[in-house]
Amino acid sequence: MSSEEYLKRGVSANKSEVKAAVASQDKGLFPGAFAKVSKDPAGDPDYCFLFHADGAGTKSSVAYLQYCESGDPTVFRGIAQDSFVMNSDDLLAVGACGPFYLSNTIGRNAQRIPGEVIAELISAYADFAAKLGEYGIEVELTGGETADVGDLVQTIICDSTLGARMRRDEVIDASNIGPGQLIVGLSSTGQSSYEDRENSGIASNGLTAARHFILSPHYREKYPESFASSLDPSLAYVGKYRLSDPLPGSSLSIGQALLSPTRSYLPVFKNFLKEWRSEVKGIIHNTGGALTKSLNFGQSGTRFVKEELFERPAIFKAIAEQGAISEKEMYEVFNLGQLMEVYCSEAAAEALINEAAKFKIEAKIIGYTEKIKSKRSAEKELIIRDCGKDYSYAN
Repeated sequence: MSSEEYLKRGVSANKSEVKAAVASQDKGLFPGAFAKVSKDPAGDPDYCFLFHADGAGTKSSVAYLQYCESGDPTVFRGIAQDSFVMNSDDLLAVGACGPFYLSNTIGRNAQRIPGEVIAELISAYADFAAKLGEYGIEVELTGGETADVGDLVQTIICDSTLGARMRRDEVIDASNIGPGQLIVGLSSTGQSSYEDRENSGIASNGLTAARHFILSPHYREKYPESFASSLDPSLAYVGKYRLSDPLPGSSLSIGQALLSPTRSYLPVFKNFLKEWRSEVKGIIHNTGGALTKSLNFGQSGTRFVKEELFERPAIFKAIAEQGAISEKEMYEVFNLGQLMEVYCSEAAAEALINEAAKFKIEAKIIGYTEKIKSKRSAEKELIIRDCGKDYSYAN
């Protein structure tokens, strides 16, 4: 799928215009960190503050379709977790494990999204916060806003902002990623000890591509409000699956797989970082940009080599089989089973793999970093070796 194909569906493939818009903004105390690190509002020079905004994105459109087909408002509950985790695990990539302060924003078209859906979303935020609390991760719900914005939103959008205060000397600064480090991948699929069912691994990025390429024209015809009115209808829902169809190679239906909540790795890192924080040089949350996101971080002259990826989860196989997106671009759009990457020493890698196993999450060394020896112009390079082929990327 080319950048033009993304733009036809209202999505920027690389967000170059967004990057340009924020290029002149202050980068914070640690300019190379995964998320912006600001001064402590209390004025303590030993502390800093993190404040992050994100959401479930167009995944809420899938929940809307499922709700319309089933009449079950509980299908929206995972959307609240998506909205939360897209924030929390970006802050985790800076080393924050709480306490967190959450505010949520829900924008809806009240003619299509009734109060029972809002009730499920709000209670799901509270339930997920309580679940994290069982693992020692404190989350305070500070309120939020539910706005009826039918002139702007055809169905519903679910966003959050998350704040955290932490010591400056505990910040994990991704600018320290450089040659000579191992890359540990943490699986996004399977069922962890703190999840209620199998997770497809889809997380919350690439859902515009996923839903339009995998779902049937049935949804284009029946629910035109579920996609942008500016979109050429022939580009909407061009796949072969209904939501109720079984996902090949999985215990999930297509709908369940697309709505699998984004996995949080906070329980894994809560204890791991207490002992191994100093050995961790960077953490990358593979959301926007997916497996190529690492190119945005680390030292110039670094080559990232990823050559032992997890077996591709069933949902990504199903998307690829539709033939609407190139194999090379799959790594740029979807996490493909490696939602979180950690750059660290060998000893820390072994400890992290063991810690993840305690939560029934597979982790393994998926690659390494090395110095670029040639004098080519690229500041950083990425080589992905997978399925018998090499794919090269550079910034």
